[in-house]
Amino acid sequence: MTTRTRTQSPASHGADRHELISVHGARVNNLKDVSVEIPKRRLTVFTGVSGSGKSSLVFDTIAAESQRLINETYSAFVQGFMPTPARPDVDLLEGLTTAIVVDQQRMGSDPRSTVGTVTDVHAMLRILFSRLGTPHIGPPGAFSFNTASVRASGAITVERGSKKTVKATYERTGGMCTRCEGRGAVSDIDLSQLYDDSKSLSEGAFTIPGWKSDSFWTVRVYAESGLVDPDKPIREFTEQEMRDFLYREPVKVKVDGVSLTYEGLIPKIQKSFLSKDKESMQPHIRAFVERAVTFTTCPECDGTRLSEGARSSKIEGISIADACAMEIRDLAEWVRGLSEPSVAPLLTSLGGTLDSFVEIGLGYLALERPSGTLSGGEAQRVKMIRHLGSPLTDITYVFDEPTIGLHPHDIQRMNDLLLRLRDKGNTVLVVEHKPETIAIADHVVDLGPGAGTAGGTVCFEGTVEGLRRGDTVTGRHFDDRATLKESVRKSSEALEIRGATTHNLRNVDVDIPLGVLTVVTGVAGSGKSSLVHGSLVKRSGAGGEGVVSVDQSPIRGSRRSNPATYTGLLDPIRKAFAKANGVKPALFSANSEGACPTCNGVGVVFTDLAMMAGVAGTCEECEGKRFQASVLEYRFGGRDISEVLAMSVAEAEEFFGAGEARTPAAHRVLGRLADVGLGYLTLGQPLNTLSGGERQRLKLAVHMAEKGGVYVLDEPTTGLHLADVEQLLGLLDRLVDSGKSVIVVEHHQAVMAHADWIIDLGPGAGHDGGHIVFEGTPADLVAARSTLTAEHLASYVGA
Repeated sequence: MTTRTRTQSPASHGADRHELISVHGARVNNLKDVSVEIPKRRLTVFTGVSGSGKSSLVFDTIAAESQRLINETYSAFVQGFMPTPARPDVDLLEGLTTAIVVDQQRMGSDPRSTVGTVTDVHAMLRILFSRLGTPHIGPPGAFSFNTASVRASGAITVERGSKKTVKATYERTGGMCTRCEGRGAVSDIDLSQLYDDSKSLSEGAFTIPGWKSDSFWTVRVYAESGLVDPDKPIREFTEQEMRDFLYREPVKVKVDGVSLTYEGLIPKIQKSFLSKDKESMQPHIRAFVERAVTFTTCPECDGTRLSEGARSSKIEGISIADACAMEIRDLAEWVRGLSEPSVAPLLTSLGGTLDSFVEIGLGYLALERPSGTLSGGEAQRVKMIRHLGSPLTDITYVFDEPTIGLHPHDIQRMNDLLLRLRDKGNTVLVVEHKPETIAIADHVVDLGPGAGTAGGTVCFEGTVEGLRRGDTVTGRHFDDRATLKESVRKSSEALEIRGATTHNLRNVDVDIPLGVLTVVTGVAGSGKSSLVHGSLVKRSGAGGEGVVSVDQSPIRGSRRSNPATYTGLLDPIRKAFAKANGVKPALFSANSEGACPTCNGVGVVFTDLAMMAGVAGTCEECEGKRFQASVLEYRFGGRDISEVLAMSVAEAEEFFGAGEARTPAAHRVLGRLADVGLGYLTLGQPLNTLSGGERQRLKLAVHMAEKGGVYVLDEPTTGLHLADVEQLLGLLDRLVDSGKSVIVVEHHQAVMAHADWIIDLGPGAGHDGGHIVFEGTPADLVAARSTLTAEHLASYVGA
């Protein structure tokens, strides 16, 4: 028998010198030769105004380089299947560890993706039902709504010794509902929105956006296919012509001697419009889709996505569809009640994962919930599930505003999770604005002093107390607290909502006052979005005016899109340049005729190096200006188009506001961008370099141009620094004072305190919520202290 003695390490072991992550000379995006030292196995919070460079330092420099270096450890073959990020523009990075990024990007809105599928819980449930379900219907795939049943038979040739032909049959049982193909909903297309059946194709019957009568790829394919009569009104088509026109399988036809694919109108619309994410569409295309297509629950599977066989197999009276419809906290209880030694390891793993949902504050979700409907905060916490019980240590966890979408009551729970990850021996890096989370930091790095070109430097490094005492924007505003308004606006009319039952709402009746600032609040999962988006946005506002809704869905930004193109600002600018120079507007678009032919209007030339990181170099032809040299000779107000796109919003607002370059249409758009606090953005800055908060405010600026009497905003403080919240409150006041009704779904106590009327939902989340627990003024809410929101608001205002 041997005895093991623990040897004491020398006090100054060589490995102990690597206690810091060192960054020297970072120049990514707006960073100006930033150098910082971040302690390992500590919680470091990065602060600063929106656009100051926090994400550029944490995500685009530290996390990006860590992940790039890890990718290089794989074989060249494996690297060929992986993303190949370029090395960040930084002089030196030392002390990096494996980085796991938990960002605030919403999960994909694929109709087949649910909370169960993205967390692997559904996979474990399928195994469970394939082992214990009665009647037994097959392997785990028989319970998958993404797997179709397949049957095949035929002759196959087996080459073993001498060739031999044998008969073979193949059968696979899947769980997919055949009617909706596992989507849970069926689409119904309104044909009257696609064409005018009183006209012929040659008379321009199509009313689909972008389908012009001379379009070679769309209209002419139908008109010259020979399958339908182009000169006959569509309503007079024969039964065969109508079938070919609407449902014909793809077939090759000749148009002007060119071989093209003809396809029925319905499948063509489904492929070209319905298979895309609505948020990535241009506004007029999105409006067409919302007008022409309605989705209804599949009548065959009742929205469960599963075949009848998969629904028939049960464990103790519960089918897999029933299990996925339960709230996760109830499902966890049901799983704990199962006792079967043959699947004990599976039950332990499944129960542990479900308990993690409850622990992280998502017990109110159901596994059948589509992942695309999760808020940014919910999606981020779902991504955290797999890391909570991980035995890995010395990992760098990188979080992007983990408190997004969290009620003050839930922020403490999130803080505890961050501290738990740190205490396991991990380095935790958090980009955050909320003072409640900044307060728990071991180390703070404050960037600024301003945004965009005015930011990109480190203003402070040290402790939270040092930040409080420091003379930085964050330090000065750290203890800012909004006060309750002395007098609130009164409303003379209201929007009535009666019997609201969307999701977890319990037959809610509520009157939402008009002409004032109304805040809808409550813990995450209490029913706020269900009330506002499910019951209010779907109906028209007072006086027949529409409801303008600005939700949390992301902008899909590419390096070709920028604030000028997204907001429509470039249109009046192009027209002004064209009119002043007597040429076509298309010349002043980097995505059209004016584009530099070498880089195709991107400004950089990419060299693909296969499995290695590609190289991006500034285009030598246009020197990064994106336009042809001949286009840059045209000037307007003394500037060429590239110089205009290099202006900040604030500069451009002054440029287009007066003098020779006065352009009212452009000036109006720029004024809205300045109102939402984006005066520092340059007009040509690619959207894929903007933070989540900047994109949401850009979206708000676009929606402010819409005609509507009621504005509905979903957590507009997302991504806002403490100093910017005051500017947002001023914007909300200006909207109300101009005669609009503003309804805000919000957790930020400063917005609650500034409200004229508060509607508080709860008292809990999921089936514990769905009730109106308070209606009244903020002062009455604080005085009553009858809800969780009231307690936190009272503490915030010092009442």
